Amino acid sequence: MVFKIGLLFLATILAFWISAICGGGASLILVPLLNWLLPTSVVPFSLTIGTFTSSASRIIVFKKNICWKIFFWFVPFSIPAVLLGAWLIKYVNPLYLQLIVGLFLLANLPELFRTKKQQRQEEKPYPKFVLAIVGFFAGFISGITGAIGLLFNRFYLRYGLTKEEIVATRAANEIFLHSIKLIIYLILGLYSSSALWLGLTIAIASIISSYTVKFILPHISEFLFRKIGYAAMVISGIFLLVGTTQNIITQDKISFSTNQYDERTIHWRNSNFVLEFAFDDGLEIERPIDTNELPDKLKSKYNELLPQYDKILLEKVFKLAAKRSYEFYCYKDKKLTKFEFDE
Repeated sequence: MVFKIGLLFLATILAFWISAICGGGASLILVPLLNWLLPTSVVPFSLTIGTFTSSASRIIVFKKNICWKIFFWFVPFSIPAVLLGAWLIKYVNPLYLQLIVGLFLLANLPELFRTKKQQRQEEKPYPKFVLAIVGFFAGFISGITGAIGLLFNRFYLRYGLTKEEIVATRAANEIFLHSIKLIIYLILGLYSSSALWLGLTIAIASIISSYTVKFILPHISEFLFRKIGYAAMVISGIFLLVGTTQNIITQDKISFSTNQYDERTIHWRNSNFVLEFAFDDGLEIERPIDTNELPDKLKSKYNELLPQYDKILLEKVFKLAAKRSYEFYCYKDKKLTKFEFDE
């Protein structure tokens, strides 16, 4: 446990330094590490202890740079959303949302190649309703994963704020979310003693990071600040995708094999699926079924074919924007005849 705390302490100081320079992202940097140290369900609690402390210390250090217009539109809409997200954490696997977040972060890759002029042309204040929408989604995702960080960094970068304003405004917006989440996690029992100690470790390290980073920011240009911000989003997306994918594969027992139809089958939890793509039919998902899952009209067809073959294997086929269909794999003297019937 001492080794884990030491590793997390050093990683947190580094992560929050990077977070301040990038305008956010320590949470998403730490999520893969916490997933390794803790059960997934208590990761948001541990992470929120640290991010709450970080936001509080950054408000103290950068309080003169808060953009109150964003604050007054962001916070009121984020509070009900964080309540909804925290409630759903008991019913939704956070790993799958982390996977989506990772893909979203990777979508920022083109921003790394934009010039200073192109970046400046895209910077503009958003309408107030956009601030409200961003606040809602920030609260919702934060409630489930315990982190929002870099996910909404692009919003702040394109609003035209200075680097100090980004650090200060994000901290002011998020401290309310973090405090509400902590209360909800405690009420729902989504915590543990290990999560508490690791959360306190993050909190102490984040305070050290917040008070030392004010000496770093003045030496970084606005253009470099934005480039580092987008680079951090892409890198975090890669790490989040790799770590989350490995956890999903282990948790849901995902594997691949060849089924009785000589098709590559995906095993997910206790189910087997086959994915097929053809230019004429598009994407198909196939699942082996028993005869009792056939519609009545196809049961009659099955009973009609059964005496003619040695065995008949069945699959249910799902197609995008099309009716479900059924495939009959009929074997006679080791030769296969395939029939397809619409539902």
